[in-house]
Amino acid sequence: MAGEDCDYLFKAVLVGDAAVGKSNLLWRIAGGEFRLDSKPTIGVEFAYRDVKVGPNLIKAQLWDTAGQERFRAITSSYYRGALGALLVYDITRRASFESAAKWLAEIRHFAGGDIVVVLVGNKSDLGHAREVAEEEGRRLAEEEKLCFVETSALENSNVEAAFMAMVARVLASTLARGALVAAAAAPPPDAGLALLVADEVSATRKQPCCSS
Repeated sequence: MAGEDCDYLFKAVLVGDAAVGKSNLLWRIAGGEFRLDSKPTIGVEFAYRDVKVGPNLIKAQLWDTAGQERFRAITSSYYRGALGALLVYDITRRASFESAAKWLAEIRHFAGGDIVVVLVGNKSDLGHAREVAEEEGRRLAEEEKLCFVETSALENSNVEAAFMAMVARVLASTLARGALVAAAAAPPPDAGLALLVADEVSATRKQPCCSS
């Protein structure tokens, strides 16, 4: 499947403060891996993930953006052309949750108001150290009309649900506009990683994480 022409190609970004687990979410989505020695992202890394949703073969180009403030002027240009975003915070760090509104404003400013955003509360395996209640994340998602899910990259819990919620919504939005997104994703940066993963996903899979 990896060598086939895709029906839809779109760019998605992982956004949020440093050390919230964006890189390990990327590795889980793209290759099913978790890296205990994960280092802070410098600039942007990227990976590919192919999924089959009904009759449609979709290639998602996933960009992991640096969360450090000093890189934001550099990475802001990478929002352009993105159709989806995983906005990630760490449930054990309230400051990362409080930054979500700032990140959301930045996403919408650079990528446009139509971008599909999934709010992700990561590190749910650290419930004993929780500083952000699940209801708080759900409430923010409802206020901003986002999809919401709590994940654990370490335990690989709900990571696929978050990714597929974004894919399904991007596809639905694309079909509603009647626009073919072939070759819509921007070319990859000079420095980064490239993984190609293919799988089959049912188009009827329920996505309970989405706010109504």
